[in-house]
Amino acid sequence: MSDPLVEAASEIIGDSLRDIRTAAEGMSPEGLNWRPAGDDTNSIAVLVVHVLHSTRWWLSVATDAPAPDRDRPSEFTSRATDASELLEFVDEMSAEFLRLLADAGDFDAGASRTSRPSYGPPETVTAAWALLHALEHLREHVAHLQLTKQLWEARGSSG
Repeated sequence: MSDPLVEAASEIIGDSLRDIRTAAEGMSPEGLNWRPAGDDTNSIAVLVVHVLHSTRWWLSVATDAPAPDRDRPSEFTSRATDASELLEFVDEMSAEFLRLLADAGDFDAGASRTSRPSYGPPETVTAAWALLHALEHLREHVAHLQLTKQLWEARGSSG
């Protein structure tokens, strides 16, 4: 991995995955599956599963790798039986992210890529756009799950 953009993306992804681990470690199943404002909001488990599948998908688009199978609607119904199960999934996806980036070779940021989401029409974007979107979407949901954890913890101390 010698491309500075890919190297920077790898660092940001690594930081994000550590943040996800920190948020999920030691949480009870109840906390991992708690939806802060009812069924219309997402639990930590949902956010983790969704953002990892999405990141893998957009990294595949960015690097022109084969698109993984993805059932986006099921991501939003995910439940965790315990933190270790969720963290194992984080580790599996982390390895996949690193492989995709390592295999990127000479990353052509301006290359045209066509995404073929299962939930909408194909989009044509540049490889750079797909990579940056993977990162911004990942960081957005990391912040969501950190806030959800804070709300969960405050729940217990609010008396």
